[in-house]
Amino acid sequence: MRAYERLLQYVKVHTTSDPASKTAPSSACQLDLARQLVSEMTALGLENAHVDDYGVVYGWLPATQGCEDVPALGFIAHMDTSPDLSGENVKPQLIPNYDGGDVLLAGSGHVLSPAAFPGLAKLKGMTLITTDGTTLLGADDKAGIAEILTAVESVIASGAPHGRLCIAFTPDEEVGAGVDHFDVAKFGAAAAYTVDGGEEGEIAYETFNAAAVSVTVTGLSVHPGSSKDTMINAALVAMEFNALLPAADIPRLTEGYEGFFHLCDMQGDVEHAQLHYILRDHDRASFELRKKMLHHAEKTLNERYGRPVVAVDIQDSYYNMAEKLTDHMDLIENAKHAAELAGMKPFCEAVRGGTDGCRLSYMGLPTPNLCTGGFAYHGRFEHIAVESMDRCARMIELLMTTVR
Repeated sequence: MRAYERLLQYVKVHTTSDPASKTAPSSACQLDLARQLVSEMTALGLENAHVDDYGVVYGWLPATQGCEDVPALGFIAHMDTSPDLSGENVKPQLIPNYDGGDVLLAGSGHVLSPAAFPGLAKLKGMTLITTDGTTLLGADDKAGIAEILTAVESVIASGAPHGRLCIAFTPDEEVGAGVDHFDVAKFGAAAAYTVDGGEEGEIAYETFNAAAVSVTVTGLSVHPGSSKDTMINAALVAMEFNALLPAADIPRLTEGYEGFFHLCDMQGDVEHAQLHYILRDHDRASFELRKKMLHHAEKTLNERYGRPVVAVDIQDSYYNMAEKLTDHMDLIENAKHAAELAGMKPFCEAVRGGTDGCRLSYMGLPTPNLCTGGFAYHGRFEHIAVESMDRCARMIELLMTTVR
C-alpha cells in the first residue's frame, strides 16, 4: 500500500485534541485511530503492538539475524490534529497532474492559490491532495504515520537487514502533551526520528524554545460618574500591557531565527481581564530576556497603579532540541544521505515551532525531525503531494535499513 492510500484512510478518523481537557488522551476520539493502528501494526508483523492507558501506541520490529547488535532506532508521529480547525468529516480531494494554478476547494468555495502559497509551484505535475475547504486535512501528522508504516511494510517485504525498529504514535502533540506519558525506557531506542515536518527534504534539529504566558489583570469598578482617580479598568490595563511589548516582535513580522510574543486571545471587562500569549525564541538567552520583558511590564503597571493589578504566569513548554543534538549529528547526516537516495534535495531549517522530539531529546532520547511533504498545516488550505509522500516513505525505509 502506498503512503497516500494510508493517509486517506486515517483522515477519515476524527482525532482533534482538546486543549481544555485534563484527561490523557485529551479527546477519546484519538483512541479510535490508536486501535486502528494497533490492528494494522499487528497485521504487518510488528511485535507487541498495543495502545497504553494514556493513548500512546507502541510496536516493535525485531532485528534481522546478524543485526541484533545494531542500536535500536525509533520512528514517531502523532495521531491528533490541531484544534485550530475541525478535523471531523474530512473530505480530501485529489488533483492528478496538478497544473500549478488555483485549486477550488469544492466544499467551501475557497481557493488554494499559488499567489498565497508559493510552495504550490514545486508540486506542479504531481498528484495533489487538498481539503474541500471545510476542515483541515490532517496530514499533520497522519502523513507521518502513513509514511512510517509504509516504510515498515517495505522493509518487511524486501527482507533487507535491519536493527530493532521501535515505532510509536503519540496523542496530543498539538496541545503540547504528546510525550507527557511517553515511556522512553519501554520504547527502547538508542535514538529516534519524529516524522512531523513539512516540505520534502526538510530535516530539522533546531526548534524554538517555548513558553505559555497567562496575564491576569484585576481592576477596580466604581460608578463611571464618580470614578476620578479611583476606577482601574482591567480591559484598558490589558491593552496597556500589550503596548509595553515590542510591536514588531509578532509572528506576522518575524521569520527565520527571530522570536516573538504571540497574543493568542484576550478577554475582559472593567473588573477582570486576561491575556494568553505564546512566547518563542530559538536562542535560550533571548528566550530568557523575553520573560524578563514580560515581568518588567508587570512591574511597570503595578507601580503605575500603586497596587498589584497585573500578575504574569510563565510556564515553559519545551526547549530548542539543538542543545541536545549537537553530539548526535550523525543522525542528521544519515537523514541527509537517505533523503538524497530517495530523490530529494535535503536541507536543514530551524523549525519555527516544536515537535515531540524537543521534549524527547531532553528526556534522553535524541530525536531530530523529518519531513512529511506537507504544506499549510492547521488550516483549510493544507495540502500534500502523493509523490512527496512516496519519497518521504522511501527515506524512512533507507534509514531503517541501509543508511545506518
